[in-house]
Amino acid sequence: MRSFVQAVVLGLFLLVPFAVGQTDDEDTQSWNDLQVTIPVHKKADIFFQTTIRFGDNLSRLSEGRVGAGVTWKAHRAFSVSPSYLYIEARNSAGQFRTEHRFVLKGTYKFPTKSFGLSHRSQFEYRARSSGNSWRYRPSLTFEKQLPEKFIPRATFFVTEEPFYVSTTGKFSRNRFSLGINKEINSHLSLEVYYLRQNDGFSHPGDLNVIGTGWKIKL
Repeated sequence: MRSFVQAVVLGLFLLVPFAVGQTDDEDTQSWNDLQVTIPVHKKADIFFQTTIRFGDNLSRLSEGRVGAGVTWKAHRAFSVSPSYLYIEARNSAGQFRTEHRFVLKGTYKFPTKSFGLSHRSQFEYRARSSGNSWRYRPSLTFEKQLPEKFIPRATFFVTEEPFYVSTTGKFSRNRFSLGINKEINSHLSLEVYYLRQNDGFSHPGDLNVIGTGWKIKL
């Protein structure tokens, strides 16, 4: 665990230059997730999740989320997960607005041996006071187990995720992320990552994000 913390600290220092010299439409943020998963069947889990995000160069709370969903493991390589999120997010005027988000995602894991490769298709319906809309978010994730002598029970991952947005009628957002997932024990894991978002329509649309994700399996 000590070596993992040291690697994380080193990674954060290496990513600091990404947040320097940013334009007015850029922001440095911190995203922090917690997910609790409860098995209810050999092929089904229910999960609860919450997220706290800090923006404006980490100076104030920008978003809070709570939600729940179900994951159905239709096959060892394919799963389907419907979920709901309640979101309070700060808009460009600095005011919090409510969103009800309905999500359906399917994940397929390719039959690779020396590394992990998965594709996820996610559809979202967003109910907001500013107008309802929907998005399609396909993503591709590469994973590789790290050497035990470097960080025990840890996996390195890279994800590419474009967004098709109904309000713009095009793929108008892209997210690229990389990080490490560390299995602390059989019930708890920690994910630490860096994410770069590019979006020419939202404000701020270009983000540098340092994120953490705690996952608890009961």
